[in-house]
Formats: sequence, C-alpha cells, structure tokens
Amino acid sequence: MAEDARDRRDHQSGPDVPQYHGVPANALPLTASEDRQWATLAHFGGILGCVPALLIYLIFRERGPFTAQESKEALNFTLPPTIAAVLANLLVLLPVVGNIFAVIATLIWIALTCFAVSAGIHVNRGQPHRYQFNLRWIK
Repeated sequence: MAEDARDRRDHQSGPDVPQYHGVPANALPLTASEDRQWATLAHFGGILGCVPALLIYLIFRERGPFTAQESKEALNFTLPPTIAAVLANLLVLLPVVGNIFAVIATLIWIALTCFAVSAGIHVNRGQPHRYQFNLRWIK
C-alpha cells in the first residue's frame, strides 16, 4: 500500500521535478542586527541557567561571529553556577540543612540574574562583554 502511494506521487511530480523540495542544509549567515540580537539573548538566557546559552552557541556559532563569541562567554559564565544551583536544589531534600541550601540556591539564581541582565544590556549596545570572574572552560 505504501509503495502504491509512493508510485502515484512519483507519477504526479513528473520526471523533471525532484521528489523532495526543501531548504538547503546550509543556513545563511546572520545579519549584523540578528547577530547582536542572538548574542544579547544568550546573555539574557542566563536567567534560566546555562541551557539557553548552550543552545544558542550550538545553533548559531557558525552563522555569526559576535553570537559565537558572546554565547560562548555566557555559557562559560553560567555553567558553574547552574551546576551549583542544581546541586543545592537537590540538597534541599536533606532534613536538617535543607533550608540553608534553599537560601544558597536562591542567592545563586539572584546573582546569575543580575549578571546576565547587566551583560545582556551591555551586549545589546553592540559591545562585547567579559565577565570578571569566568572560568572559560569552553575555548
């Protein structure tokens, strides 16, 4: 039955028309404004941890130099606090000291949010941003 449907589709498209129509695999480079926009979003994404910066880095690093640079910087900065916050949130389940870890996780999130917003505003102006305390694990 599936072969019959495939045969009908082939006859309808004709010999000169390719069976599949789509976008080429190579994505176009980002424009200057798109490059700045994705770089800014990589820093603002720090509010949610390291996942937004990681996704932007993996998807757009080949398409825009400013986005590649800034998303890598944001990823390097947000990765250690995200790991620390996840661990603190797991340790919240401990009976006696759980409240201490809840406060620590909250303080990590507040600090990460402040630094991410500050960096995002800076990058939105088109200026590269370097976090003062950054491990730069990803080269």
